[in-house]
This record gives sequence, C-alpha cells and structure tokens, in this order.
Amino acid sequence: MRKLTYFVATTVDGFIGDPDGDADFLHAHLDPEFIGHLVAEYPETVSAAGRAQLGIEGAAPKRFDAVLMGRRTYEPGLKAGMASPYGHMREQYVVSRSLTVAPDPGVRLIDGDVTAAVRAMKARDGLDIWLCGGADLAGQLAEEIDEYIVKTYPVVVGTGMPMSRAGFGVRPLELTGCTALGGGQIITSYAVKR
Repeated sequence: MRKLTYFVATTVDGFIGDPDGDADFLHAHLDPEFIGHLVAEYPETVSAAGRAQLGIEGAAPKRFDAVLMGRRTYEPGLKAGMASPYGHMREQYVVSRSLTVAPDPGVRLIDGDVTAAVRAMKARDGLDIWLCGGADLAGQLAEEIDEYIVKTYPVVVGTGMPMSRAGFGVRPLELTGCTALGGGQIITSYAVKR
C-alpha cells in the first residue's frame, strides 16, 4: 500500500509560510548543497519550471508519483502560468471547493471527501503520495499521514502559517532519518507510529 508523506519546508519555529501563507522567504537563500540533495533524493518534488532551470527534466521519480495539494498551495504556480506544475508525475490532485474545472487536463480536482480520495489513492499501485501542502489540508488528513519529511530552514519568524491546523492531539512519531546540510538546512524524516 502506498504511503501519504507530508514533505514540507518549515522554519525552525514550525511555520510553512507567512500569516497569508506566502513561503517565498524560505526559498530566498537556498544553499547549493541543499538543492543538490533535493535533486538527488527527491527530484520529483522540483516543479516543472525548476526542473528546466536545473536541467533535470528527464529525472525519473524516486519516491513519489502522485502529488496532492490544496488550492492555496496550487494557486501561486497557476498565477505564474504553471497549470500543471508537476506534470512529470503520474497523478496531480488539487483539493478545492472553488475550482470547478481543472486548469489543465493533467490536474484532477477533489471537491468532496478528501479522506476517502486519499484512501483510494493509497490502495492503487504506485510510488508514494506527496502531500505538498498546506496547513488546512494537512490538518484534514492528520490521521492519514504515514510519514513526515520536514525540511527545516535556518530561520525563525515568530508567527505565520503552521505546518498543520489539525488541532491539538498527540501523534507519536519515530525518527527514521536526519540529514544536516551546509546551508544550515536539516531534513528529518519520521514514520507515524500507529
């Protein structure tokens, strides 16, 4: 069975964006070692535009062949002309009640029971499913997330959009990996203990 992995960038104090959800400040000073690590280990998580810039258009998926994102996560790319930001993946899903027509034939909309949709995705063959964001969607799917891979950037912001809006609940995790990179970024992975 496929896993749902919340692969997310965050500040040291646990925020994935500013109070409005904008995360551009996280990517302002990316270290070459960090970018190299992402390209080597998670090439499918680099958007189509980023893949073109890095010359990795043909890089095959290693961990994920499906991406699931909320509308607010999807929207900045759409406004920049990327209606299919992860077209190199087998499946792209956007959870939205406001979008009624997919902006690209390669993007599938989910406007109903997202938990049921994720369970159906997990039951299909394939690589794992990347939960790309955001906080509301991660909160709705808190009980469906099987793994967390957290890219922590060396910055503290004090307030903003949290990693999840799941509400209080103790959800035990098991550390499965930790990689420290030259620019101060740390990538930690955790399996959810069930």
